Amino acid sequence: MEKEQNTNSKKTDNEDLENKESIENSEIQKDDNNLKEDKNPEEKILELEDKLARTFAEMENQRRRFEKEREEAYEYGGFSFAKEALSLIDNLERSKQILENDESLKNSDALKKTLEHIEIIKKDLISIFAKNNIKPIDCLNKKLDPNFHQAMIEIEDDNKEPGIIVQEIQKGFIIKDRLLRPSLVGVSKKIEKNDQKNEKNGEKLNK
Repeated sequence: MEKEQNTNSKKTDNEDLENKESIENSEIQKDDNNLKEDKNPEEKILELEDKLARTFAEMENQRRRFEKEREEAYEYGGFSFAKEALSLIDNLERSKQILENDESLKNSDALKKTLEHIEIIKKDLISIFAKNNIKPIDCLNKKLDPNFHQAMIEIEDDNKEPGIIVQEIQKGFIIKDRLLRPSLVGVSKKIEKNDQKNEKNGEKLNK
């Protein structure tokens, strides 16, 4: 008897819960219906137009982003390759300097021919780069520009204003309007008089 009473009480509890849930759901549906009914046809049309406008705007933004990414991939897709290829020019220049400084080869016909061939290969490489919008940076006798030049040393020169590039240590390159690598340069500075040098040395010693 007790078991039957317990099961009956459980059933009634479950039924009560189900009834409550159905009542709550029906009330929520009524509220939604009331909200929908509150909007007149013009408001609904305006709401749809607003949603459509936002959707079209988002689609247009995505199209523009895709176009920009596609253009950059086309324009600068070989950026990494181009940067690595610059080492070919560097190696040719180093080889040329080593041969020129070799005492056993100086003033020989073999050296002249070899240097001529190296220069031809170098020019061909630069020509190929130019066809692919990779160009050397012209820097000598120009004002130092941190966007394209990197100063490595200062060279005393009273004939030029301070900050003028007087030596190119390593040639820099750009691809289109983007920097591949900066020019490594030496820039001019005013010649220091002995008094100024002594003052600086004194300051260093005091520190």
